[in-house]
Amino acid sequence: MHMSDPKHFTERDIQEEVDSFMFAGHDTTAVGTSWALYLLGLHPEVQDHILEELDLECGDDPDKPFEEECLKKLKYLECVIKEAQRLYPPAPFIGRQLQEDVKVNGFKIPKGATCMLVIYMLHRDPKSFPDPEIFNPDRFLPENCLNDIRLLMPFSAGPRSCIGQKFAMLEEKVMIANVVRNFRIRSVDQRDKLHLSAEMVLRSKGGIRLELIPRK
Repeated sequence: MHMSDPKHFTERDIQEEVDSFMFAGHDTTAVGTSWALYLLGLHPEVQDHILEELDLECGDDPDKPFEEECLKKLKYLECVIKEAQRLYPPAPFIGRQLQEDVKVNGFKIPKGATCMLVIYMLHRDPKSFPDPEIFNPDRFLPENCLNDIRLLMPFSAGPRSCIGQKFAMLEEKVMIANVVRNFRIRSVDQRDKLHLSAEMVLRSKGGIRLELIPRK
């Protein structure tokens, strides 16, 4: 932060910067990782696929740290994270204030109106994602052609999309890869037992309970 001219950096400015670090850079990544681990705990076959990819691309030494070049090769793990973000986007909705009048399906929305985009529902549109309630990482494999940014938008889209999305993906890859490499994951609660809370981030009201079973 540049404080050489405090007249141009108010307490409100500082507060907003802190909010950005704490919310955008911490809560969303933590929640996104939690949901990904929860889904893996329901799908042991996906865990096995990730472990095979880890052994192939990064080696099977559980004590060896993951390096950037190795992480870039983990394409299936990236598909898993994208599918988790589709089903449980950490930020379930975003707001935008219109800078000009906009027509949508014949309806005029006036300049200055605030529009809410419910990402949680957009990600469940069967026209974009067949069988939308099914956890299927394969839908994001290159050959399935579902990498269109307009279809998946957990980080928003356009000029105001999340500036830290690549770093967030890298963080999630590191955390999930380390967990899967060292533990088998079991989710204690089935989906119908969870009650979602969509405030600033998408959480389970009672938390997410996982059992981690050491692989050795």
